[in-house]
Amino acid sequence: MAYETILYDVSDRVLTITLNRPDRLNAFNEQMRVELTDAFDRADADDDVRAIIITGAGRGFCAGADLGKGKDTFNYDDRAREQVWNRDGGGLLTLRIFEVNKPVIAAVNGPAVGIGVTMQLPMDIRIASESARFGFVFARRGIVPEACSSWFLPRVVGISKALEWTYSGRVFSAQEALEGGLVSKVVSDEELLPTARAMALEIAENTSALSVTLIRHMMWKLLGADHPMEAHKLDSRGVQSLGRGPDAAEGVSSFLEKRPARFAGKPSSDLPEYFPWWTPREFS
Repeated sequence: MAYETILYDVSDRVLTITLNRPDRLNAFNEQMRVELTDAFDRADADDDVRAIIITGAGRGFCAGADLGKGKDTFNYDDRAREQVWNRDGGGLLTLRIFEVNKPVIAAVNGPAVGIGVTMQLPMDIRIASESARFGFVFARRGIVPEACSSWFLPRVVGISKALEWTYSGRVFSAQEALEGGLVSKVVSDEELLPTARAMALEIAENTSALSVTLIRHMMWKLLGADHPMEAHKLDSRGVQSLGRGPDAAEGVSSFLEKRPARFAGKPSSDLPEYFPWWTPREFS
């Protein structure tokens, strides 16, 4: 697919996806959703991609939904003939990010409101520049939070902070986002991408791709578990399955020999037989 609303660049096994509508502050539209979904599909199929960074072109990350349709922006009644007329586009994107097999780092470089912030919630690590701003503005637009954020946001920041931000719909600073647990780090604007890239390279250069894929899904999928026994079951299967494989042998040997590890396992072909262990959910 040729991309018009995003940029796709792989360097040193790190994929950087840049939202690329700077004249609209990277406002989200259906074309961007389709292209982002394709980009995540492409990244999952490419074993040379070990980590993914998402950022925005220009002075913003994403200003939210493109309001070009004016007061009918959120009116889906006139889209009944479209294939996904009754589906929230932001939710289709975040569900895809939730299932991705690579770690995803958001490098938030400016305003991120509406879908601009909710699309970040299924990403694994969020880093903000000092000029970043966030806003769950839905109540101020007469709608409700989308992109599955009523599931993700309380799990990321806790129910009280989630409700404070979504009830008020106000836009808040990167420092408040840090204090509330939405982002893990705030850096200068100049240091944002170097910081995100250093984090991505640490993963790409030092870890087993199989381990990272399983860790990502174990952490996210177990958020809904009702007892730690479910984690014990997965831990046991994972240690047994990977423990007898070449990546585990290489990890131990490299440690004992005091050299960098050379992991060869590929998520496209070498994940254990029990993966995936969950049943895909259907929309109804």
